[in-house]
Amino acid sequence: MTQPPDAQPELACPLCGYQGFTRQHSRQDSMWGFTSHRMTLLICDRCRYVLHFYDGNSIFDID
Repeated sequence: MTQPPDAQPELACPLCGYQGFTRQHSRQDSMWGFTSHRMTLLICDRCRYVLHFYDGNSIFDID
């Protein structure tokens, strides 16, 4: 099945195939605190599987 060129792809859970997610934002600091990694987490509403999306990192990010 093909999608039209302007259609957005549908994200589905790799475990159960469900397409409903809860979006959360996470921040993880490195061991010494020099870098901070920001992530967007999508949590499947059916099986609670977590998809991690990396937003990039920043050095000495204080907020």
